Amino acid sequence: MSLYVVILAAGKGTRMKSARPKVLHCASGLPLIEHVFRAADSLSPATTVVVVGHMADAVKHALGKRLGLRFALQEPQLGPGHAVLQAEPHLAGARGTLVMLSGDVPLLQAGTLRALVATHEQRRAAATVLTARVDRPNGYGRIVRKNGAIAAIVEEKDATAAERAIDEINSGIYAFDVAPLFDALRAIGSANAQGEYYLPDLVRVYRARGLAVETISLDDPREILGVNSRKELAEVTAILNTRRVDELMAAGVTIVDPASAWIGPDVEIGADTILHPGVYLEGRTRIGGGCEIHSGVRIVDSTIDDRVVINNFCVILESHVRAGAKVGPFAHIRPQSDVGERAHIGNFVELKKTTVGTGTKANHLAYLGDATIGDNVNIGAGTITCNYDGTVKHPTVIEDGAFIGSDSQLVAPVRVGKGAYVAAGSSITEDVPAGALGIARGRQVNKAGWVEKNKKK
Repeated sequence: MSLYVVILAAGKGTRMKSARPKVLHCASGLPLIEHVFRAADSLSPATTVVVVGHMADAVKHALGKRLGLRFALQEPQLGPGHAVLQAEPHLAGARGTLVMLSGDVPLLQAGTLRALVATHEQRRAAATVLTARVDRPNGYGRIVRKNGAIAAIVEEKDATAAERAIDEINSGIYAFDVAPLFDALRAIGSANAQGEYYLPDLVRVYRARGLAVETISLDDPREILGVNSRKELAEVTAILNTRRVDELMAAGVTIVDPASAWIGPDVEIGADTILHPGVYLEGRTRIGGGCEIHSGVRIVDSTIDDRVVINNFCVILESHVRAGAKVGPFAHIRPQSDVGERAHIGNFVELKKTTVGTGTKANHLAYLGDATIGDNVNIGAGTITCNYDGTVKHPTVIEDGAFIGSDSQLVAPVRVGKGAYVAAGSSITEDVPAGALGIARGRQVNKAGWVEKNKKK
């Protein structure tokens, strides 16, 4: 049987007070709607339709990398029932199960959706509603039952006092049999407190037509938390992060202070790695086993091999740090850099698009940009590769075993040969041959008695 997904993403999100569509706000490093997609992908849907409305073009553009999506425009926005109707042209002639989701519910688990679909299809229902029991049901539609079976879903604004006391709520997530769905949606009226086409009114329509409506209840009601404000965005982000941290600790990662570690959903970390407080790991970062990541470190879209030590307050972006290397404190590894095995990149050293060989050391106060540096090179404090001439970036090559004295400037394009030395304080503008000593500085002159003479003046 075919399966289809419709995701509602037309709302304005007024309480977000933002120029950005609500579903594109990020929780744990991903847009809210991306979390929904990831749960839905587990169903392998034949078709996924996103219903857009407010800032429709911005939402379409943001989702453009997802192949095969279809978009339906809801204008004006007259509630979720009306929104689902807009998807009908994309599902003409379809037969099977349609799962309806909201683009602002990022905590929903793939297993929950699979259970919803399984219950719906096993019971051959026209509609199956995902429900939950909560201590404070304010703001949610209530599930009204008769003899244990669902009889109606009543929105809070239309509910009686007795109905408002019900603690079982409608999640807004459904599985539908496609065949009767759109005809039934057209039968829903808008005679309610908000003048909208209430999707929950399908229960009444289906009951009147003798069609089966089922429910499945969540064990963890937090899965259906939606985001309507910045406060709620922070709350769901914290829950997502706690889930990820718990998974990693269960897999053998030591996280000294779980509350202060922020780890994205796509980050991988090997066993016996230690994360100290205040670590931020983002994007598609991979960290090997036996590493130690100290406080204040931020790593984005990077690969850190086994047994690497990253000292405090380093930033590593789109780069590779190889096994046994040490970085920091206060180092900045910018994109397209590659730090070799057992290399040392020390305090206040910045790399940009630079490859550093095995065992090479740049321990203090250096800028190394657009450089290729060989194995076992020593980079003295204050060394700078002058890679930019105001128009073009030029390369610097430092071959194996070279020694660059402190406070040297290497004016690219330039090459320092194998085993060569550069004297401290030099401004190197020409290649230094292998095994040679390059000196490029003014000769020192001492003026005897200069201090006393000038004091008298």
